[in-house]
Amino acid sequence: QVKLVESGGGLVQPGGSLRLSCVASGLNFQNYAIGWFRQAPGKEREFVATISRSGDNTYYSDSVKGRFTISRDNAKNTVYLQMNSLKPEDTAVYYCAAKGGSTTQIERMYDYWGQGTQVFVSS
Repeated sequence: QVKLVESGGGLVQPGGSLRLSCVASGLNFQNYAIGWFRQAPGKEREFVATISRSGDNTYYSDSVKGRFTISRDNAKNTVYLQMNSLKPEDTAVYYCAAKGGSTTQIERMYDYWGQGTQVFVSS
C-alpha cells in the first residue's frame, strides 16, 4: 500500500519560514518524481514545485520561484519543501504527490497523493 505523509505545516508570520516534509512508503521511491501542490480556501489546487527522480531537476511555479526550494533524500524516502519569505497568499493546504517516471507540473498525471498539511501565514 502506497502512503505519502506530509508534515511541517503550521502558523507562521509573514516573512517567516517553514520546511515541509513528505515521507513515502510502499513504493520504489527513487523511481518516482515528486510534486508539491497547494489549495487555498475557495480556490482550485495548484502546482507549487516538482523534483525529478534523481533530484537533479526542479521546477517551480512563478509565484514561489526564488522563495521555495524543493529537495529530496532518496535514502530516507523523503522530499522537502523549504519555504522562505512566506506571504499571506501562501496560506493553503499543501499536498505532496508521486508520479512514476519523469516529472510534470500537471496535477492529473500524479499517481499517489498525501492527505495534506495546513500552512497558515498571518500576523
